[in-house]
Amino acid sequence: MPMPLPARARAWAVWSAGLAAYVIAVLHRTSLGVAGLDAQERFGIGASALATFAVLQLLVYAGLQIPVGLLLDRFGSLRLVLTGALLMVAGQTLMAVADDMSGAITARILVGAGDAMTFISVLRLVPQWFPAKRVPVLSQLTGIAGQLGQVLSAVPLAALLAGPGWTTAFLGAAGAGVFVSLVAVAALRDTPEAKVSSGRTLSWQQLGTDLGGAWRHPGTRLGLWTHFTTQFTGTVFALMWGIPFLIAGEGLSRGAASSLLLLFVVTGMASGPVLGMLTQRHPLRRSWLVLGIVSANMLAWAVVIAWPGRAPMALLTVLVIALGLGGPGSMIGFDYARTFNPPSRLGTATGVVNVGGFVASLLTIELIGLILDARTGGSADYHISDFRLAMSVQFLVAAVGLAGILRTRRLTRRRITEEEGIVFRPLRDVVAGLANGRTVKAKSWR
Repeated sequence: MPMPLPARARAWAVWSAGLAAYVIAVLHRTSLGVAGLDAQERFGIGASALATFAVLQLLVYAGLQIPVGLLLDRFGSLRLVLTGALLMVAGQTLMAVADDMSGAITARILVGAGDAMTFISVLRLVPQWFPAKRVPVLSQLTGIAGQLGQVLSAVPLAALLAGPGWTTAFLGAAGAGVFVSLVAVAALRDTPEAKVSSGRTLSWQQLGTDLGGAWRHPGTRLGLWTHFTTQFTGTVFALMWGIPFLIAGEGLSRGAASSLLLLFVVTGMASGPVLGMLTQRHPLRRSWLVLGIVSANMLAWAVVIAWPGRAPMALLTVLVIALGLGGPGSMIGFDYARTFNPPSRLGTATGVVNVGGFVASLLTIELIGLILDARTGGSADYHISDFRLAMSVQFLVAAVGLAGILRTRRLTRRRITEEEGIVFRPLRDVVAGLANGRTVKAKSWR
């Protein structure tokens, strides 16, 4: 039965309020990426010290995912979104006035903690307010529309940094956080039945049961490795090393680099709904979408790194478009969490999945910083050859992730076959059947 119009309007209003909170969280998360060179000048630091900001932020984010998932199952989305927004306001306010490393590091830790509470809390709203058949597409839209926060950091925040300066830029970001906190209080509701919804009382036994149950299912681990492998290279590019690579390595102007970062966001927003519809229509073939995206990312990096001298703008554009597919691809990991876990532990399973990409990102960011410092002696006087070597570490991280995907995919398919009797035909047989005009209507699954 279709949802009544007032209920539909309320559902979209709740989702929009949650999305606004996520957009500003992404602005906070990526703000240091556009301010990387400014931060080196302000604090007098090298590449590895600069990477420490992002690594600590991501370490806090990743480390809190499972605890936040457990808290989300207990306390609901509204309370976690509001707490996260206020933590990020505090962090950006501190960053605005910090003039040494200790203050800046504390600021990024606060941002990482608040950011950790936001996305999975907003994502949990989708199955609470919308029919199951719409969840894959709306989950993609949540992740991709949230990347408008990168537009805010790449354009207005970058303009404030270039104009009024550091303090004004970060205080402006903090002001945006105050605004979405008020929006959350006014418009968010955990469920159609209650503004604030509470789950089971937390106990160590229940925590262990939920976490163990989520982890033991290979589908959850497949989601984690999917998120690990698809997300990290785009996150590394947008969060820390993309702008320095394009400006100091490839010789682009700040405006041209910001335009490519904007293209990165637009690509994700355009491809997300398409990947969401493909995931919805072909749930048993989701892993092939993942493998295709990872291959596109690594092939694009291989060509750019192997290019003699600085890469032409056309090739950098192709690279950025390929990287833009990673964010939507990582959302498939959350669809695995949803389909292989009951609603009572969805927050926990989503937290487990969300650890993947951010662990991969923080490791890659730190490794790139260490390699750049080793090449330049800690100065910011980079050459394209320095970035070629540093960025090549991404191939190692991708190889680890691909091994995890292939192993857990095999285990997940075996479990689906044992429990539900579904036999996975080789993809070549499916394609051959389509080419010969034979189609098979798959039953609704999950």
